[in-house]
Amino acid sequence: MRIKSALTAVAVVLAGLVASAGSSTAAGTTTSAPYCGITWGSAEKSAGALSGAPLGEVRTGRHDCFDRVVFEFAGPVDGYAIGYGETWTEGEGLALSPYTAGGALLRVSLRAPAYDDDHLGTVPYAVGEHVANLLRYPTLRDVVFGGSYEGYSTFAVGVRARLPFRVFVLAGPGTHSRIVLDVAHQW
Repeated sequence: MRIKSALTAVAVVLAGLVASAGSSTAAGTTTSAPYCGITWGSAEKSAGALSGAPLGEVRTGRHDCFDRVVFEFAGPVDGYAIGYGETWTEGEGLALSPYTAGGALLRVSLRAPAYDDDHLGTVPYAVGEHVANLLRYPTLRDVVFGGSYEGYSTFAVGVRARLPFRVFVLAGPGTHSRIVLDVAHQW
């Protein structure tokens, strides 16, 4: 009788362990819904083609689940390549990481110039200048202009850590277009 009750107790404990193992991952942590439903990932993202429409403005914004950088162009633009890693100034090859705050660096290459047809700058930033005040932003730490050369414009975006991000293109307002970079506050 004693052996039978001991075997029953072991079977109950094993059943409990098996049931709890079904709700955890291989690493032993429980699975849960992604933060704010974000499933973006942190791999490089690129799309679009080279455009002659110049960059006109860069602005930032804070949201509940992510921070945002918006690049606005005076015409249709859909070309970009954005990913984690070192960012170099256009035309000079100077690394921007020593001048950009943050624990991780997003290199932003926009396939459009920051100058007009007369080669006059269309943004008020010089190479190496900080573009935005990011005080009180949960994720963004810095946005530094890396210059514009042969139709490409570069920015270094410093973030708190390597976090998921997404990129998309919006038409408007009017004939303008925008490339939007969102970086999540956490995984």
